[in-house]
Amino acid sequence: MRIISKKILREFWAVHSDAEQPLKAWHAKTKAANWITSSDIKSDYRNASFVANNRVVFNIKGNKYRVIAAVNYDFGVIYIRFVGSHQAYDKIDATTI
Repeated sequence: MRIISKKILREFWAVHSDAEQPLKAWHAKTKAANWITSSDIKSDYRNASFVANNRVVFNIKGNKYRVIAAVNYDFGVIYIRFVGSHQAYDKIDATTI
């Protein structure tokens, strides 16, 4: 999968250093994936949650952090829409971010 963009991950782990390795691992696994359907994601990330507008919520570092990504299966592209703590996630609408 093509991930747009890693910069948002780097900016997050610059502030939250404990998230660096889990986010790098998520990035590497996701980049190597070839997801065609949501079930493909579920097979790699069984705790992933699917919300409206092709948004997928990934739990990072034991659910301490979350990544919301918009997935375009046809083009094999993932757009990172949010990276943040679980508390910050609770304050947003994952379907519209």
